[in-house]
Amino acid sequence: MLKTEKKIPSAQDLDRAERLREVIGALIEVNKVVPAIVEGKRDAGALKKLGLTGDIITLHRGLSLYDFCEEVAENFPKVILLTDWDEKGEMLHHSLSDHLKGHFEDYTVFRGMLKILCQKDIRDIEGIPKLLGRLEGPWIGDLNEYNR
Repeated sequence: MLKTEKKIPSAQDLDRAERLREVIGALIEVNKVVPAIVEGKRDAGALKKLGLTGDIITLHRGLSLYDFCEEVAENFPKVILLTDWDEKGEMLHHSLSDHLKGHFEDYTVFRGMLKILCQKDIRDIEGIPKLLGRLEGPWIGDLNEYNR
């Protein structure tokens, strides 16, 4: 297939994209009042690209993990932990979970669902917009333009 040819997404890809969009839609609503914690700037940018408008806190800001968690716990009663699900992200998630007990448990479903829906293709938050584009294919954008 030439690069200029448009691949028609499979029904399975479209179903997965729809489920991913549902999770992201719910995340967008919760993030209006509950901040999300991500590893870095690219993860934060990806979430904004997906439509999150609430607070997104990046972990790598020069603070120790302990000081970061203390600051978060002092300022926010609840948070959404959205670390990557690669080896480093899993270790960070474990550490953050230990330090932020009582602040994140209500929202573990978001990371869990993203991990399940994305894991065979990507292992990070920053890759979600590109994965969605691939799952939906360029045809979805074309149809959306046509329906306006």
